[in-house]
Amino acid sequence: MKLHDLKPAAGSKKDSYRKGRGHGSGNGKLAGRGRDGQNSRSGGGVRIGFEGGQMPLYRRIPKRGFNNIFAKSYAEVNVEQLNGFRKGSVVDADKLLEAGIISKKLDGISVLGNGEIKKNLTVKAIRFTKNATAKIEAAGGKAEVL
Repeated sequence: MKLHDLKPAAGSKKDSYRKGRGHGSGNGKLAGRGRDGQNSRSGGGVRIGFEGGQMPLYRRIPKRGFNNIFAKSYAEVNVEQLNGFRKGSVVDADKLLEAGIISKKLDGISVLGNGEIKKNLTVKAIRFTKNATAKIEAAGGKAEVL
């Protein structure tokens, strides 16, 4: 097979569909828009979410609570998950991401005190719980707040 022998798969290429170019095109005169109504006219149609004057769905559904758009969300890591790292290594957001312990950095890393840690590590994160700090330091490591 050579380059000049290549052809697209059968049925994968469609002819362009030109609307409103006469009766012979099969889509002339009204160009598939119908005869009358708002959508038949240029610039016609309604905005997204408009339901013809009926109270729209987004206004009918009850709103509950408060959503703080400035709230920070942290990727949480338990101290027991840090046992996978080598003794004496520095653990930060990039290392945690690389190891697959977290899936996103978000606004920072928060280390929680669930489980036990057996290795002395230097852990760099935005937040540590008191329990997590105590366990890391008891194992001979350091908890560095960024």
